[in-house]
Amino acid sequence: MTTPSNRNLDRDTSTSKKNYTDITLSNDHGAISFGHIHQPGDVTSDISLQASDGRHGLFLDKDGIRKGWTTSTSPGNFSIMCGLDNKESQDSLFINAQNGNIDIIASNGKIRLQGTDIELLAVGEGGSKGNIRMKANENIELDADNKVLINAKAMYKLATPGKAEIVANSSMKIYSAIIQGVTDAVATRNSKVDGKNFRDKQNKVA
Repeated sequence: MTTPSNRNLDRDTSTSKKNYTDITLSNDHGAISFGHIHQPGDVTSDISLQASDGRHGLFLDKDGIRKGWTTSTSPGNFSIMCGLDNKESQDSLFINAQNGNIDIIASNGKIRLQGTDIELLAVGEGGSKGNIRMKANENIELDADNKVLINAKAMYKLATPGKAEIVANSSMKIYSAIIQGVTDAVATRNSKVDGKNFRDKQNKVA
């Protein structure tokens, strides 16, 4: 909460923000301030709402290192509910970062997405954009009650430096204009279809 004791801080007055129009209304439950300067003296808030717990607040900052920032801090949950009167086909919650990234981080917990459908769409152009990347320190699991379909217009590749298994308990179909199988034996004696070159190339990228 804003109090006289935390306004007079030992800080570098040559770079500290200053204003003479700060207005603060406060009691034992919290405070609302117009023009409040944060404790380090580096940022001024146009409007700040602060609860009795100093970790609980809403700040609309106007200058310094957080110019134009809106910051909400909560020691407990942060909940958003909307769309009660909307139809299923409508967009009820819209988050748009016109420039820059959107980071969702659970420092000590899980990130869950749940819906009737989940769609991921990358719309960038060129080889360096328009990509969806997944990386896990341990495992990536795909489990569908019905089908898992993969369709690549140019190429797809599955590679591992360890073991690989393909299992179909019912039936398996493999189709290609040309099917080429290469074992590690070509390392010492090349095959008629230049299997050694293919083997060496795969060992470099695996």
